[in-house]
Amino acid sequence: MRRILKFLLWLASAAIIIGGIAAAFNWERLVRLYNVNTLFDEGRIVSNFSGMKDLFFWTEVKRSGEPVALVEDKADLPASYLFENQPRQISAFLDKTATTSLVVLRDGKLVHEEYRLGTKPEDKRISWSMAKSFLSAMFGEEVIAGRIKLSDPVDAYVSSLKGTVYEGVSVRNVLNMASGVRFNEDYLDFNSDINKMGRVLALGGSMDEFAAGLAAREREQGQLRQYTSIDTHILGMVLRAVTGKDLPVLMEERLWSKLGVESDAVYLTDGFGVAFALGGINATSRDYARFGQMMLDLGQANGQQVIPLAWSIDSVKASAPKASDPLDPFGYGYQWWVPLNADDEFYAIGIYGQFIYVNRPARIVVVKTSADRNFRADNANGSKIEAETIDLFRGIATGLSDWKPKSTK
Repeated sequence: MRRILKFLLWLASAAIIIGGIAAAFNWERLVRLYNVNTLFDEGRIVSNFSGMKDLFFWTEVKRSGEPVALVEDKADLPASYLFENQPRQISAFLDKTATTSLVVLRDGKLVHEEYRLGTKPEDKRISWSMAKSFLSAMFGEEVIAGRIKLSDPVDAYVSSLKGTVYEGVSVRNVLNMASGVRFNEDYLDFNSDINKMGRVLALGGSMDEFAAGLAAREREQGQLRQYTSIDTHILGMVLRAVTGKDLPVLMEERLWSKLGVESDAVYLTDGFGVAFALGGINATSRDYARFGQMMLDLGQANGQQVIPLAWSIDSVKASAPKASDPLDPFGYGYQWWVPLNADDEFYAIGIYGQFIYVNRPARIVVVKTSADRNFRADNANGSKIEAETIDLFRGIATGLSDWKPKSTK
């Protein structure tokens, strides 16, 4: 009888322990789900965008050696810029778009730096889709070395993509966001693909499985460009397969150990440690500027070729087919954006107003981070807020150099 009682007590204790573990696990999942559902709430968005490591799975990207200081050469920004042939005040636009930081480099020197809405220089700010351009920079070495061929289908490198909607889609078309895969990018639709993906991340699911599970096509590949964020994850799968390394490791080896950055970066991951390639980098605004400066300098930084020269040129050309959206006036390269009437200018962009703008003729890099909850709504009519932001950057470039935009020559 005693043995039976002891066994029952042990069984009850085990059940309590297992129940406690299960409750804790489910509580963590619920907290992550709450975080993703309130990520953009008015009272939380600014702090969330500077504190993503407190909300999601993540891994660190270590810097190497001592940081290379940004030499200061402070200068006054112009007070205004032209948009639609009308003067606009820079300060008013920064207020309107909930800007959290603005960093400007000229000839690699720090000419302007400001932090707003209570944020600080050391904050590691979420990149959102600016991460796509980082992925491109890491990808280029494999292309230039011939280990990845742009004409090859992505499933030639990732066997798990055979039998999926990505089977037969070329690397080039995925880089150009011309895969033809159907992917609903509407952040305001709870059931959109982009929001389903966010819940996969929050609940510790697999991004690889999510990407391979997409089943529909919008059109044949290569016909038109349509912004499809999951294409970037596919590129990450290809890069991981070819190198045998995870993206945070590659970012550390190929970028963060060479740019002279001042801080470690944070890369968000899914529950299996796979990097959130299409939007998960977190870094200081100064370090984003260092990345932009490397691209301005044709892939060089601190006396070494960080990414291949040819890729630093080819990846930022408007090589993609025309956009499926007739209101989209911009060009697109290999995960980089190209402005209308570009004069060797290009930029990385992230949702809610994250930008790295590079202007090679003017020798200007501008980083603007934001927590602009109106970004999607203001951008709905022909990407208007994006176009105005580029004109603001061009106004800064003009005010700090002798450069003039092509459209006004």
